[in-house]
Amino acid sequence: MASALSSLRYGDSLSVVAISGATAVLCEAISWLLIYRTATYNSLRASIERHSRKLDSMKSVSSGTGGAAPSSQPASSRAKKMDRVESSLKDASRELSLAKLKSGAVVAAVLFVVFGLLNSLFEGRAVAKLPFAPVPLVQRMSHRGLPGNDPTDCAMVFLYFLCSMSIRTNLQKLLGFTPPRAAAGAGGGLFAMPDPKTN
Repeated sequence: MASALSSLRYGDSLSVVAISGATAVLCEAISWLLIYRTATYNSLRASIERHSRKLDSMKSVSSGTGGAAPSSQPASSRAKKMDRVESSLKDASRELSLAKLKSGAVVAAVLFVVFGLLNSLFEGRAVAKLPFAPVPLVQRMSHRGLPGNDPTDCAMVFLYFLCSMSIRTNLQKLLGFTPPRAAAGAGGGLFAMPDPKTN
């Protein structure tokens, strides 16, 4: 495929974009096989969405009363319930991140192999022309490994990086594989920020 596209005017650029798109599809297929179709992932995702809705409704009720606690439920009781829901949300988000870790290792291996292949195919060749001279920090990456001093020459590394980020992110949104927003809002990474209430 790369050799067929290289005969075109923008062949090298199109080859890198096409390989990047194919890699994104392959990575999402691997992620679907290892994670997205599992019952564990779906139950964690549903749990995060449920806890997020519950927390939002509790916050809207507490802000809707203007800070005055209704007689049926004291403020300390509501605060404890909100803390419990928040901690459940954080735990579910952390478990979701751990569940995605195993496919992350496989995807990283695939990306490493594809990057090595592309690097050997396009070593020392400019695959695109940038319409502007990038800032020096970006230029180190965009001109990496290229002969000459033309700052508008674009190396494969830079184009592949941009394509991978944009194509995979948009593909995840299109297929509905993006993590729930509440997972990001709850500090759903492996290394979440410490809770100031417990410190």
